[in-house]
Amino acid sequence: MTGTRLNAERLRQRPLPTPQAGSKDDRGSVLVLGGCAEVPGAVFLAGVAALRAGAGKLKIASVRSVAVAMALAVPEAMVIGLPETEAGAIDPEPAAAHIAAASKRCDAVLLGPGMGTGEGTMALVRAILAARPDIAYVLDAGAICGLAGHVDVVRALERSPVITPHAGEMAQLLGWEREAVEAEPLEAARRAADLTRAVVIMKGAESWIVAPDGACWRYEGGGVGLATSGSGDALAGIVAGILARGADPLTAALWGVYLHGEAGARLASSIGPVGFLAREISGEVPAILSGFASEEVS
Repeated sequence: MTGTRLNAERLRQRPLPTPQAGSKDDRGSVLVLGGCAEVPGAVFLAGVAALRAGAGKLKIASVRSVAVAMALAVPEAMVIGLPETEAGAIDPEPAAAHIAAASKRCDAVLLGPGMGTGEGTMALVRAILAARPDIAYVLDAGAICGLAGHVDVVRALERSPVITPHAGEMAQLLGWEREAVEAEPLEAARRAADLTRAVVIMKGAESWIVAPDGACWRYEGGGVGLATSGSGDALAGIVAGILARGADPLTAALWGVYLHGEAGARLASSIGPVGFLAREISGEVPAILSGFASEEVS
């Protein structure tokens, strides 16, 4: 397999926007949309990760039944309770208007953590993308699986979104068998980038990042401990937080993968190769970012 090796030296060539000593608005605002009554924690993990990556403000939108608990769990966020179905999922038609209002003055929007994969999810995702094609997007989990029939609205966005599939989600996007994706992850990522005009993060033991023009990078760090429930939500949140700070989609994807992986490596060293939790990943990110900032000062 080919591809540029993603490491700290490569990232130094793509520095992040430097936070200014001003308003929190200067560091950007993130909206995280997702979750359901059965999986409320995904948006929690993603939202906190966006703040840890340096975003200044956070909005979380999820089903109304979990809104109060979410607001208490993440007091830093504005929490928006959305209409929900009897099954505890976001009700797409009435929720779309709430999201349109919430996305105003947001710099990045993350769609999909903890959402289902049905027609309702894609109806909501499509409505949001069509209404606000000017925002920087990260599409994760439920927002990816049904994209195959809706690539027109993704390709119409004013800037490339970042999509973060694992092998199962990629298989649904491309119409491949999961085993085929696992056998050829780089080729799958290239196909997805060409199909959607997105920056693709193909998650796995070895992660691949592919730009819409076909340029690719590989990241080999992180370790087996990152293969844990909620880890992908943390990654998506980190990417969204970096986007909100003003980075371009490819830069946000590269930094997001690296920060997520290095956080996993640090936790493996301090806790053990396996057994650390997804909620602990984003807490390592500020120190990693601080290391880069210290180098710039010196």
